Amino acid sequence: DGKEYKFFDLPSLGSSYDKLPFSIRVLLESAVRNCDNFQVKEQDVEAILDWEKSQAVPEGVEVAFKPARVILQDFTGVPAVVDFAAMRDAVKKLGGDPDRINPVCPSDLVIDHSVQVDFVRTSTSLVCMKVLGFLSSYFYCNYFVHYNGTSRSACNFGYALYIRICIIYALRPDALQKNQDLEFERNKERFMFLKWGAKAFQNMLIVPPGSGIVHQVNLEYLARVVFDSEGVLYPDSVVGTDSHTTMINGLGVLGWGVGGIEAEAVMLGQAISMLLPKVVGYKITGQLNQYATSTDLVLTITKHLRQLGVVGKFVEFFGSGVAELSIADRATISNMCPEYGATVGFFPVDKNSLAYLRQTNRSENKVRLMEEYLKSVRMFRNYTDESEDPVFSEVVTLDLATVVSSVSGPKRPHDRVPVVDMPTDFRQCLTNKIGFKGFGLPEDKLNASGSFIHEGREYVLHHGSVVIAAITSCTNTSNPSVMLGAGLLAKKAIDAGLTVLPYIKTSLSPGSGVVTYYLKESGVIPYLTALGFDIVGYGCMTCIGNSGPLPESIAEAIEKNDLVCCGVLSGNRNFEGRIHPNTRANYLASPLLVIAYAIAGRVDIDFEKEPLGHSPDGKPVFLHEIWPLRNEIHDVEQKYVIPAMFREVYAKIETGSSNWANLKAPEGKLYPWDPSSTYIKNPPFFEAMTKELPNIEPIEEARVLLNLGDSVTTDHISPAGSIARNSPAARYLAARGLTPREFNSYGSRRGNDAVMARGTFANIRLVNKFVGQAGPKTIHIPSGEMMDVFDAAERYRKEKVPLIALVGKDYGSGSSRDWAAKGPFLLGLRAVIAESYERIHRSNLVGMGIVPLQYLEGQNAESLGLTGKEKYTIRIPENIRP
Repeated sequence: DGKEYKFFDLPSLGSSYDKLPFSIRVLLESAVRNCDNFQVKEQDVEAILDWEKSQAVPEGVEVAFKPARVILQDFTGVPAVVDFAAMRDAVKKLGGDPDRINPVCPSDLVIDHSVQVDFVRTSTSLVCMKVLGFLSSYFYCNYFVHYNGTSRSACNFGYALYIRICIIYALRPDALQKNQDLEFERNKERFMFLKWGAKAFQNMLIVPPGSGIVHQVNLEYLARVVFDSEGVLYPDSVVGTDSHTTMINGLGVLGWGVGGIEAEAVMLGQAISMLLPKVVGYKITGQLNQYATSTDLVLTITKHLRQLGVVGKFVEFFGSGVAELSIADRATISNMCPEYGATVGFFPVDKNSLAYLRQTNRSENKVRLMEEYLKSVRMFRNYTDESEDPVFSEVVTLDLATVVSSVSGPKRPHDRVPVVDMPTDFRQCLTNKIGFKGFGLPEDKLNASGSFIHEGREYVLHHGSVVIAAITSCTNTSNPSVMLGAGLLAKKAIDAGLTVLPYIKTSLSPGSGVVTYYLKESGVIPYLTALGFDIVGYGCMTCIGNSGPLPESIAEAIEKNDLVCCGVLSGNRNFEGRIHPNTRANYLASPLLVIAYAIAGRVDIDFEKEPLGHSPDGKPVFLHEIWPLRNEIHDVEQKYVIPAMFREVYAKIETGSSNWANLKAPEGKLYPWDPSSTYIKNPPFFEAMTKELPNIEPIEEARVLLNLGDSVTTDHISPAGSIARNSPAARYLAARGLTPREFNSYGSRRGNDAVMARGTFANIRLVNKFVGQAGPKTIHIPSGEMMDVFDAAERYRKEKVPLIALVGKDYGSGSSRDWAAKGPFLLGLRAVIAESYERIHRSNLVGMGIVPLQYLEGQNAESLGLTGKEKYTIRIPENIRP
C-alpha cells in the first residue's frame, strides 16, 4: 500500500533453509535479527541453519533465543511484578538507578486466575422457573386428566409450557455479578498493586479482571502473528508464565511456558538458553466423524504423544487433515501441549489462519501485510502441498476418522478412556491399587453410599456420582464448535424434558466476552441456564482449582462414607487434589459430555445401553438422540460468530469494569510496601545481595525434608487452591486477624512470601514416604516427631541444618510455577535428587540456587538403599559451569 518495509531475507541463506521445519525457521529469524555476538552469536545462527545435523548431536546443541514478547497471568504475574518492584529497591540500595528495572519487550498481563465459583444457579429466574413451572404443569395435568379425561399428552403440553416459562424467565444470573464482586473484595489489594505496576513500568499492559482467560485473550486479541517495529517485520513469538501459553501455536505463533524467573529475565532483555530441539512431524489425514469433537481429538493426540515420548521436543503438525481443522481446533490441540509433554505443538500459518484473523477483527491491511511477509520468508503453509513438507526428526500419523468420543482421567490428562469403555474402566479404577488409575477400595466397600439433605429433599451419593460439572478452561471455551455444540445439546435436552440434579455444582466460565455474545445471539443461553450452567465468571475457575466450596452436607456424605465422587470438566488438568478436595476422580471431557454426564448424574453410565433420563411421559431419552452433529454446529457457528462481536468486546478490553476503574493505585516508581499487608510483601530474595558474586559453597550434612515418589507436580509442591483451616498458612493469617472466609487461595497470595513458604508442600494429596499416608506432613528425623512440613523446616533452620529432598520420576510436572522453586528455597532446600525432572521446573530450581541432581540411568533411592534418614554431603566445585 505504498509503504516500504524491511525484513531479514532468510531464504537467501541457501537451500538448507527450505528443509527446516517451520517452527525452526522462527528460531532462525530471531537469531539472525538479534545476532550481536554477545547474547546471540554467529555460531547460534549456524547451528540453527544446520538444524538437521545439530538436532542429532547426542548431548544437544545449545542456542540462544530472544522471544518477541512475554505474557503473564495474575497468579504468576503478581510475583513477577513483586520481584520487579523488589529489584528496583535492591538496585537503589546498591547505588544504581531503579528505573533501569523495566520490561524491554511487550509484556501483557491478563488477570484471569482470581475468580472462584462461589455462586452457581443463583439467578432470580430460577425461583420463577420453579414456581411457575410447578404451577403450569400441575394445572394442566390435573385439569385435563381429572376433568377432561385427557391422556398424558396434556401433561406433555403442561411440561412444554413449563419449559417456555423457564426460558422466558432465564434472566441475567446473579452468580456472575456475585462472583465478580467477591473476586474484587478478596483481591482488591493485589489488583491495586497490578494497577500500580501498569503505570510504573514501561511496555506493560494489564488486562483487567472479568475480561477472559489469558490464552483466549492472547489468541483473539494480543497475538501479533507478525510484528511491525518501526518498519521492520519479524514473526511474533512469545514465552509466558503459564504452561498453556502453547495454545498460541495453533495460530502459527511460536510460544511456550517458562518459569516466572526465566520470564523476568526475558522481560529484562536476556536471551533464553535452550537446546536445539528435535522436531516430531505429526501428520494428520482424513476427517473427523460427525459425532467427534476437537476435545476428543486432543485427548487422542495427548495419549498418543505421551506414549511416543516427546518431552523436550517440538511437535509440528502437517498433512492434508490439518486444512480441515479450524484455528480453534488447532488451538485446542496446541493448548494441551504440556499434557503430551512437548515444548510446542506448532501449526504454521495458512489461509485458515488469515481467515481467523479477519473473523476476530484484525484489520485487513495488517492481515495482507502478514501474508506478504510470511510468503516472502517462506513461513506460509499450504497443508495440501506435500512439496512444502520439511525434514523432521521423525514422523507419526493420525487418521482423523479413527477419533472416537473420549474422556481422560481419573487423575491424569493423558489417561484417555473411550466413552464406551467408561463404565468398565471406572469400576476397575475403584479396586485397582492406589495409583494414577486406582483408588484401592476393598470389595466390601464398592456398594457404599451416603445420603444427605439438599434444599429440603434427600439424595443419595454413590461411587461415580457427579458433584461438579464445569464448562471451563481455555482449552475448550475458546472453541465455538464445542461451546455452541454444548448449547445445542442443552436445547435438545430441555426440549426432551431432561434436567440436572440440583445438588450438582454446574457452571459455565467462558474464556472471553465473545463467547457469551455468540451464545446469546444463537439463542442457547436460556437452555444452558435451565440446566444450571449459568455464566459464573470469566477466568480459569474450576480448571485451576477455583471450583469453590461444595455444600457441607455433600462434603460430609462423601468423607463419612469414603466415596469416590467425581468432577467432570472441559479443562486440561485433573491432577489429584487440584479440582476439589472432595472429588477424588476428575475427568476431562468436551463441553457436550460435561452436560451429558451432569444430566446422567454419574460417570459409570453406559450411554449406548442406558438412557440419560426420561421425558415427562416416561419415555427413555438416549444421548445419541439429542447429540448435535458437526455440520449442524458448523452452520450455527458460521451464522453467529462474526467480526463485529470481537470488535465490540475488545474495544473496551483495557477499560475493565466500574470496580476496576474506581480502583485507586499508588503513584511513583518505587512501591510503598505496607508491612501489615497479607497479599503483597517485599520478598527476602535480595536482602543480602552484594555487587560481588558470592562463592558457591558445598552442602554439608544435610537432612532429607521429604522423601517423595513419582509424578510429584507443582500442585503438590505449591498448591494454588484453598488454604486449609488447620495449615501453617492459616495459622499465620489467623494471627493477623483474618477469618477463614478471608483466607482466599494460595494462588492469590503469591505476592506474600510468608504465606507461600508456609504453603509449600501443603497439598492434602502429597504422599511422603516418611509418613506413609496422604497429607502435608513429614518427620523431623533427629527427634522422630511428625509435624507440618513448614514447621519441620523451621526447626531445621533453627538447628542450622541444610535440607534436601529425595524424589522419583517427572518431578515438577504440571503448571509452570516459580513458587514451586521459591517455596522450597525459603524452606531451606539446597538440592533435590530426582530420577527425572520437568523442563521448566528444573530451570526454576537452578534460578533459585537449588541444585537439581539426577540419579544415573536405572538408579533411584530404592536401588541404592537410601531411606532418606541418612545425612548427605554434596561437594560442589567452586568453578562449576553448565
